[in-house]
Amino acid sequence: MGESGNAEKAPKVSFFKGLKAEFNKIVWPDKETIYKQTCAVIAVSVALGAVIGVLDLIIKLGINFII
Repeated sequence: MGESGNAEKAPKVSFFKGLKAEFNKIVWPDKETIYKQTCAVIAVSVALGAVIGVLDLIIKLGINFII
C-alpha cells in the first residue's frame, strides 16, 4: 500500500517538472515587439469597427429606403 501511494504522486511530480522545463523554453518578446503588435491589433480593430459601422449605416439606409 505504501508504494502505491508513492506511485500516484510520482506522475504529478514529473508532470510539474515537465511543465517547468517547457515553461523555461518559452522565448518572451521584447518591449518593442509587444508595442508594435499592440499597435497593430488596435489599428486593425479600429479599422474593422469603422468598416462594420459604415456597412451598418449603408444597410440601414437601404432598408429605410425600401420601407
